Formats: sequence, C-alpha cells, structure tokens
Amino acid sequence: MNALWITLALLTAGFVGWPVTAWVFRLARTIDDRTLDGRAGESGSTAGGDAAEDPSADSTTDPEIQASLDAGPDTAPAAAGAAPPADTVSSVRILRGGAIIGILERFAVCLAILAGQPVAIAYVVAIKGLGRFAELKATPVAAERFIIGTLTSMLWAAGVAALAKVLVLG
Repeated sequence: MNALWITLALLTAGFVGWPVTAWVFRLARTIDDRTLDGRAGESGSTAGGDAAEDPSADSTTDPEIQASLDAGPDTAPAAAGAAPPADTVSSVRILRGGAIIGILERFAVCLAILAGQPVAIAYVVAIKGLGRFAELKATPVAAERFIIGTLTSMLWAAGVAALAKVLVLG
C-alpha cells in the first residue's frame, strides 16, 4: 500500500507541479506588467507585446535579441564589410527543455524527501545550476525565470512529499 502512495505522491509532485509553476510565472508576469504600466504613465503600453501572452511557455526569449530580429534585416544599418548578425531564431530561445527538466527535478526532490535524504536536493540544485550556468550568466531574463521556476517547483515537490510522509507514511 505504501508503494501506491509513494507513486501517487511522485506523480502529483511531478506532473501537477507544472500548472502550479505556470501559475506562478503568470502571477510574476502580472506583477511585472503592473510595474511597467506604472512607469509607462498614460500610454499604458507594456514591453513584451505578444511575448507576454504566454508566461507558461517552455522557453524564454532575450528581449534585446528578439527586438533586433523583429526589426528585420532592412532596419539594421549596413556597415561596409559587416557580417550579418549571428543570432538566429534558435539562439534567441533560452532555457529550452525547462518543462522536462522541471518534471525530473520535482521527481528527484519528492523522492529525496520520501527516502529521508533531503541532502540530495542540494545535488539537484547544483546539477541544474551548473547545466544552465552559461545561459543564466548571459541573460538576466533567463536567470529570473530560472530562480522563479526552480523555487516554485522545489517548494511544490517538497510540500507534496512532506504531506505524503506525514499523512500517509507516518
């Protein structure tokens, strides 16, 4: 019977955690948009446009690179001998694979707590941070999304595991 509850806790932590994390991203976006609206004054325009429509998307875009791509090649000044920009659409997307990594992260955190090895959570954080270091260092937008997503994800998984451990596994 314990195996059933452990499996249920792992599935809840892993798969139900995604909508919870998406909701927190949406909440953070709403707070950011309100802040930007306050700074924009009467115009009511916000930075981000259509990119702000899906805060739960599996990737984040760097606004500076995205803006230069949206402007198109015709608006870029043509310098003699200048190479075309190396940034392509694929290089604009950052933090790819976040949904899958998040599910695995929540499984690992939940399993670590249920197994009585909470120190293993430090390994999960270290591996995830080292794997994303280059993206996080280069893009503040990615770093912010990484921190929000990681904390939300881990808190959800730890909460589910603690609840299962206290209520069911004794």
